[in-house]
This record gives sequence, C-alpha cells and structure tokens, in this order.
Amino acid sequence: MHVTHLSLADFRSYARVEVPLDPGVTAFVGANGQGKTNLVEAVGYLATLGSHRVSSDAPLVRMGAERAVIRAAVTQGERSQLVELELNPGRANRARINRSSQVRPRDVLGIVRTVLFAPEDLALVKGDPGERRRFLDELVTARSPRMAGVRSDYERVLKQRNTLLKSAAMARRHGGRSLDLSTLDVWDQHLAGVGAELLAQRLDLIAVLQPLADKAYGDVAPGGGPVTLDYRSSVGAEAGPARTREELYAQIVEALAAVRKQEIERGVTLVGPHRDDLVLGLRSMPAKGYASHGESWSYALALRLASYELLRGEGNEPVLVLDDVFAELDARRRERLAELVAPAEQVLVTAAVDDDVPGALVGTRYAVTAGEVERV
Repeated sequence: MHVTHLSLADFRSYARVEVPLDPGVTAFVGANGQGKTNLVEAVGYLATLGSHRVSSDAPLVRMGAERAVIRAAVTQGERSQLVELELNPGRANRARINRSSQVRPRDVLGIVRTVLFAPEDLALVKGDPGERRRFLDELVTARSPRMAGVRSDYERVLKQRNTLLKSAAMARRHGGRSLDLSTLDVWDQHLAGVGAELLAQRLDLIAVLQPLADKAYGDVAPGGGPVTLDYRSSVGAEAGPARTREELYAQIVEALAAVRKQEIERGVTLVGPHRDDLVLGLRSMPAKGYASHGESWSYALALRLASYELLRGEGNEPVLVLDDVFAELDARRRERLAELVAPAEQVLVTAAVDDDVPGALVGTRYAVTAGEVERV
C-alpha cells in the first residue's frame, strides 16, 4: 500500500498544498518550523484519527480557519481509493471515501496504515503507562479497524461509570443521603463486556509481537537483547494461557466487585484496561529506569519495526514514516535503521538537512521552506 497524492487545506501551516507521492523513499527536507512534519502528521492522522504530536484537533487547524481538510489518494495492489477527513474542532469531524456520501470518520480506518517513528517514541520506554497503552491500542486498531468502536465504547462507559462513582463519593463526603448504586451493577457489566474485548485483543497482540520485537532489537542493536513484553493487568490477566473473552469478562466483574468500596470512596474506576501497563524488559530487567539512553532508543525503534513486520505479515504493508528520527540517533543506529526500512513499499522521511538522510534512503526529495513544498 502507498499514498499517491496528499492534499491539505487549512491544516497546520498550510492554507493549501498538493504533494504527489511515489512508491519508495520520499524525503521532506527543511529547517525546523518550515512545515515538513505537518505533511507526515497528516498522513498519520488518516491512519489513526489522531496526531502523534498533540492530543486534540484544535492545533491542527490553521490559525483563523474554521476547519481543516486532509485528502489522500491511496493505492493497494490494483485498487485505488480517495479518502478525506474534515476536522472541525468543537464539533463532529466528517469523512468521505471516494467522494461519496459522508461516512463516520472511523470508517476510513484501514484504508491508510502507517507505522510512525518520531522523537516522541522515547516515551514508549521512559514515559507513563498511558503511552504504552496508546501504542497497543493503535496497533490493535490497525490490525482490526472495528476495534476503534470498541475503544470508543469503553471510553464512554468508563466516563459514565466514573460520573456515578464521583457523585457517590461527593455524597458520602458531605454527609448527604446515599445515592442509589443499583445501576452500578449494570455499568460493571457494560465495562466488563467491552473491556474484555479490548483486553483480549491486547493480549493476543503481545503474544505475536513479542518475538518480532526481540528480533528487531537484535537487528538494531546486535547482541544487546533479549527483550520481553509483559502485560501487567489490573485484573490479573497478564499470566497463563490465552483466556477466552468470557473468562476475561468474569475476571473484570470479579475485580470490580473486589474494589467497589475503594472506588466509591475515591470516586473513580480502579480496575480495567485503562489501568494496565506494558512492561518492557531488557536482559531480565525493566527497561524503564535501567536501560541507557541508546538502549531506550533501540527499544523504541524495535517496537516500531516489530509493528511494521506484524502488519506487513498480515497482508497490508503500512507506510513507514520517519519524522526527524535520524538526527536523534548515533551513526551506527542511523545506518542500521535506514538499511532495515529501505526495502519498504513506501517510506516518508523528514529531516532538517540533507546530511541527516542516510545514503541507503535514496529516492524523491522535497524542499520545504515557509510552507512551500518543492520537488528537487
């Protein structure tokens, strides 16, 4: 799969830009602040419905504009599609496929698939559990786009349940009449239902990702492993053989019952996939806190390379996006990463100067200057 054309309107710094894209390597070169990352950020948004740089859509809309539009032509085999997203901060986003009537934004998931390497990836190793949960869930959704709906349902149920718990906690603290918590059992069942589906997908993902990540780490840093991926679950689902969704559902219900008193006191849901973590091990030690800066970078790169190999092996090779990564790496890691990604069907690279693009990544070059994108 590859993107053949990218069109932006009022996205970030671009009032309008049209960028033809070829298979193979395309590098966007320009000084910081010129708009090169905005281009690959737009491609990534089509794949995940989110940005790797900010948590909301508002910063993606050009100053003074009401909305932004991302449009891309995508080719997979002999099939071509045109996908379009209209970003409307504060209101519902809109989507179109092949200029047809509007569809839900999440219906475009799976048309464009990306694996994105960025300086922010260091947070996968050194950051909070939320960074690693996001990594898992985005990859889960890339494998099975329907999981976007499951994730959305989980967040909705969690919000409703937390609202009920918060009201109960406030009533207790202020000596008011206790709230009727009979509906909490219903929310427990809803949370366990969608939570079990999400948890099952995460556990399955880790099982297939583990050997790929170990191999990828060895490719990036020969002799530096092994690495391990262990799921730390708030409901005790990290160990043992693969469990059915029914078993996971029962575990979540049981875990919720066990902490109900504490939840009512604190006004928040204390167990579930939103409280879990992916524990990254390196040579039998936790990578977070023990790995050096270089080892942490190698680990982050290995997770992305493993993601690419997984998606490619499942029949839909993703676009590889390398956003200002090479400037962060030493010469050995830079050249090794370039050699590993060069054979991909499409690689999009951003760099501040030409020298930051390794020689192994020969292909199309665009100069990006003050929002102008020119092929060189």
